[in-house]
Amino acid sequence: MQMIRHCIDQCWDVLQTVSDPEIPVLSVVDLGMIRGVEINDQQEIIVRLTPTYSGCPATDMLKAQIVEAFTAEALTPVKVMVDLSEAWTTDWMSEAGKKKLQVYGIAPPEGLAHQCGTHVHLTNGVECPRCKSRHTRLLTEFSSTACKALYKCQDCLEPFDYFKCI
Repeated sequence: MQMIRHCIDQCWDVLQTVSDPEIPVLSVVDLGMIRGVEINDQQEIIVRLTPTYSGCPATDMLKAQIVEAFTAEALTPVKVMVDLSEAWTTDWMSEAGKKKLQVYGIAPPEGLAHQCGTHVHLTNGVECPRCKSRHTRLLTEFSSTACKALYKCQDCLEPFDYFKCI
């Protein structure tokens, strides 16, 4: 049992190295896309992956990157199962991931998805990831992806993305 626990811990360490293709400073673990790791009766490693949305075009690429990362560490056989039993939510993002987003220049989601719904509910502005001002304004509800809104800071005058609560 201890050996299986050690193997699963190794798997989580490897998953920390698999980056999101849109935001490379975040791992699939930071984003909360990994719903579980287990070893089945056939001694296969099963990784349950929930993409950020069901039609995500990067899903196959993420599956391949996970298999490649596990193979490089001799953690085989590995199977990545897409798990759509629950829709992904920003509530699953790690606090470390939210901090990485901010350092990267993207304002992280504020609050819990079931409380704030979308960024529109935020009445006291979104914190600018550069200067930390809340004196910001919405430029457009959709930015480079549907999960982000584009804001502009009224103090430092820099535009920035806000990762909406989903």
